[in-house]
Amino acid sequence: MSRHPRIVREAVESEGASYRERPVDPARTAILSVDMQEMEVGLRERELARQPGTKQNAHAAFYERVADVVIPAQRKILAAARAAGVEVIFTVIESLTADGRDRSLDHKISRLHAAKGSFEARVIPEVGPQGDEIIIPKTASGIFNATNIEYVLRNLGVDYLVIMGVVTDQCVESAIRDAADRGFLVTMIEDGCAAYGDDNHRQSVEAMDGHYARVRTADAFVRELQASAQK
Repeated sequence: MSRHPRIVREAVESEGASYRERPVDPARTAILSVDMQEMEVGLRERELARQPGTKQNAHAAFYERVADVVIPAQRKILAAARAAGVEVIFTVIESLTADGRDRSLDHKISRLHAAKGSFEARVIPEVGPQGDEIIIPKTASGIFNATNIEYVLRNLGVDYLVIMGVVTDQCVESAIRDAADRGFLVTMIEDGCAAYGDDNHRQSVEAMDGHYARVRTADAFVRELQASAQK
């Protein structure tokens, strides 16, 4: 973390597990939105989920949660972050090539591919980037394993990482675990995430909470951020 290691060590030793629960410092915080892109949660995908017999319909509840819970929660987070001057970063599944030959083996096996610059790779407009906010393409589940995001976060002076997106127990959880292992203090926005099943989502949240991250609702985090920004 960017502060002196001795100071951090002494704080951790004195505060114990409560150290993970400390409020964010807006100047050292970044929001990370995971895979909120057309290929995953776009309007087209949500509309197909209403049609019986489609692949998307098998996960209709997932798309309903995205529309009714996740997008509204993320919009609150993004608005509050921008008002507080917090860095906002997006990651999307997007190949460096048109044919996806640079993808990870897992993505090739899973047939996950959004060509460079394609519509499928775009962040959905409801929760998309503004201005020169950073978008980092990835071709694996774990953004820390597949990109230079840690280098970028260190350059930005980030110690606190707030993570939301899809899918909870896949790419989101990978980002949380890897960020925690690399020394970031992570906040997971529970209602800003969704999985292909309520149990999958709940079990992932429970596994992260208190071990790799602290868990907050969008409303709770916005209140915290606003209070921190006023200090």
